[in-house]
Amino acid sequence: MRIDRIELYHVAMPLIYPWRTAYGEDAEINSVLCRLVSGSVDAWGESTPFAAPCYSPEWSAGIFALALDWLGPALLGQNLESGAELQQRLSIYKGNPFAKAMFDNAWWSLQSKLTNTALHELLGATRGEVPVGADFGVMDSVDDLRAGIGEAVEANFPRVKLKFRPGWDLDVLRAVRREFPTQTFHIDCNSGYRLRDLPLFQQVDEFELAMIEQPLQHDDVIDHAELQRQIQTPVCLDESATNLRTVEQALALGSCRYVNIKPGRVGGLTNAVAIHNACRDAGIPCWVGGMLESATGAAHCVALAMLENFTYPADIFPSRRFYREDLSDPPLELSLLADGTPAVTAFSSLPEPDANHLQQNLLESAVLK
Repeated sequence: MRIDRIELYHVAMPLIYPWRTAYGEDAEINSVLCRLVSGSVDAWGESTPFAAPCYSPEWSAGIFALALDWLGPALLGQNLESGAELQQRLSIYKGNPFAKAMFDNAWWSLQSKLTNTALHELLGATRGEVPVGADFGVMDSVDDLRAGIGEAVEANFPRVKLKFRPGWDLDVLRAVRREFPTQTFHIDCNSGYRLRDLPLFQQVDEFELAMIEQPLQHDDVIDHAELQRQIQTPVCLDESATNLRTVEQALALGSCRYVNIKPGRVGGLTNAVAIHNACRDAGIPCWVGGMLESATGAAHCVALAMLENFTYPADIFPSRRFYREDLSDPPLELSLLADGTPAVTAFSSLPEPDANHLQQNLLESAVLK
């Protein structure tokens, strides 16, 4: 396909409830979207690194500028026959996976339209639905948290993820486990701790969690390997799993027993599939995470989650969980598996931004042609 036109949109999407983690708090999600046009066909990609470089070194205004000044011009007018070819053309620019992911995901959406093939099938998936879990950030009180978990348990979510940070850690976990003794939980530390906190994680072992997600530094695999050797609970890499080479090193070191794969964090669907395959071959299960994208970006996570080695319930949420009104149409909704477990179903037609909603949330835009 030839890329004839590129449109870029930087938006801020207000959240219903602030998203609090070990790295800070967000009242809105800053996202960058691109529209790729090839002849008479167009498709969208989205990337949500957040407003500040706290989850990763990237941030939304930064990837907008990079896309406008460097990545977009490198792709405009080019014939790109695969995601791998797109990645190769962008490889001269170091790092910046969130910025690259926006274009990579849009390429896959465009290929889906041009070939009239469902996106999850293009990626190699043979199933069309997967279970999802429930997530809870740091809340105003433990009572609020317990109430939310109670609703999730009542709704038959197969697992619950809890944000975990200094000041919102063992006491909170103890209170939750006391009230819900048989529910599957895991905690997400968002790089909030260091190896010196080993005694804390040895205490976490008593709660029989499914995993501890990204306990240590965002760019580390060595200390995670040492931590995994000294605790029973499986370690899951998230922020550290930025590319195939790093994940392969982590697998060789024994840094984790799970890997969370987010298309944005790893540079797009092309890289996400490669990481999934490497983990599958190493016997390490995966699960799909999200970055509170609109339905446009979430649909890429949904398609990815259909691959075979994504065996732990995904971090994919209905639009109404975080937004009063999704930027895109149709919004993401949950379905139910035969046993009543909440799930996501592959989209037959990928969601795209609503023009009015896009304008209402717009911070800046640009066109390359």
